[in-house]
Amino acid sequence: MALALVHSRARVGVAAPPVRVEVHLAGGLPAMSIVGLPETAVKESRDRVRAAIQSGRFEFPQRRVTINLAPADLPKDGGRFDLPIALGILAASGQIPREALAQYEFLGELGLTGELREVDGALPAVLAGNRAERIVVLPKGNGGEAALGSGARVRTAGSLLEVCAFLRGEADLPEAEAAPDAASPAAVPDLRDVRGQLRARRALEIAAAGGHNLLFSGPPGSGKTLLATRLPGILPPLSEAEALETAGVASASGRGIDLARWREPPFRSPHHTASAVALVGGGSHPRPGEISLAHNGVLFLDELPEWERRVLEVLREPLESGRITISRAARQAEFPARFLLVAAMNPCPCGYAGDVSGRCRCSGEAIARYRARVSGPLLDRIDLQLEVPRPAASELRQDAAPGESSAAVRARVLAARRRQIERAGQANARLGPDALASHCRLDAAGQALLERAIERLQLSPRAAHRSLRVARSIADLAGAAAIAPPHLAEALGYRGAAAGG
Repeated sequence: MALALVHSRARVGVAAPPVRVEVHLAGGLPAMSIVGLPETAVKESRDRVRAAIQSGRFEFPQRRVTINLAPADLPKDGGRFDLPIALGILAASGQIPREALAQYEFLGELGLTGELREVDGALPAVLAGNRAERIVVLPKGNGGEAALGSGARVRTAGSLLEVCAFLRGEADLPEAEAAPDAASPAAVPDLRDVRGQLRARRALEIAAAGGHNLLFSGPPGSGKTLLATRLPGILPPLSEAEALETAGVASASGRGIDLARWREPPFRSPHHTASAVALVGGGSHPRPGEISLAHNGVLFLDELPEWERRVLEVLREPLESGRITISRAARQAEFPARFLLVAAMNPCPCGYAGDVSGRCRCSGEAIARYRARVSGPLLDRIDLQLEVPRPAASELRQDAAPGESSAAVRARVLAARRRQIERAGQANARLGPDALASHCRLDAAGQALLERAIERLQLSPRAAHRSLRVARSIADLAGAAAIAPPHLAEALGYRGAAAGG
């Protein structure tokens, strides 16, 4: 009887729970079985592992081989366990030293020739493995993302033979290195391109400073999408922890990490035909959706009323909680989803209601029905709602002065965000009830203004609290220690205009 233990990691959402790969060799007719809730891809590893071992000119044991993937109640999927299974068989049969396996964790899919192929979710596995004080051995294809975390202890290999030579002490495996372009800055659209639209630019600045959701409403071609795509260029940079968390979501999604921009806030812009699963995540093996891929960044939803209403309604919970839980019969996965929502819509079916051209011929009933496609509870969660009118012809002249650059606006945003972090440790949009009462106090004039607005605009308690957070961000941009009535008045001016409220 021979037994070997190899450490590995599964993928459950963006988590990487530990898996112990136990390999047992016993007498009897040659056979190989895998237990511990393996799914189809894991069961098929028997043939890949056998061929890879034989291609490496190792001896596949002609005994009864039992492989246990513990814990037994955790579903395992994908080809990530090929490498640890192969190493366990070789260690149990005495072809590599068992004691050399203890300080490492292994992930990798094997080709029939013994070649190592990259796997999904490598970055969360590396971070979890390093927290467990083990070195993670991965395929070379995962080396770029694995090296993103400072101090990450990762070795990369191209084949099973290289890993075995390393464990025998006959050769060394290189440490993972960041891709050459990982640190090179990538160009982002500049606010300088936006002509006019001073109120919309102001709303963008407030949204970036405090992390507030934003809705633009205006006729076609007025610049709604142009404005939205300039938002990432004025957002504060991600901290290393935030960047790694966001990159971990991208790694778990199977879509890969953009190594040139992994430190920048993500910008996601799904088409309005996207399904609820595409937006929030899901599937039989739950994977993150657009709201999680936009974590710590921007989610832009264009043509908001054209989205299916049931799809939009799934945004309500993550907009409040900053996370989404996907439940299936056999498993449950939780993904982070703290994003800044930017939406755009036309004011009516033809798009020209309220335009100075007078082209709109939509009836009042048609306009009301169109705007009702976006529910009140969802609109209640959008802090800044404003109309974006068609710019004047004089503002579009080629010799007109360009608008203020993203760099200048970003400097003010960074200063305001620093005030928020020093005061409450987080952006204003995330202030809880206690922090709201402490940091968003109003004087007598401000309190009277808020009470009048609640009565006249029929604001819900949520909308009133969101207006207070916006007012706090406006005060921070002005460098004010307290919220003054003008700050609150500006914040209240952004409630309901885009939706016709």
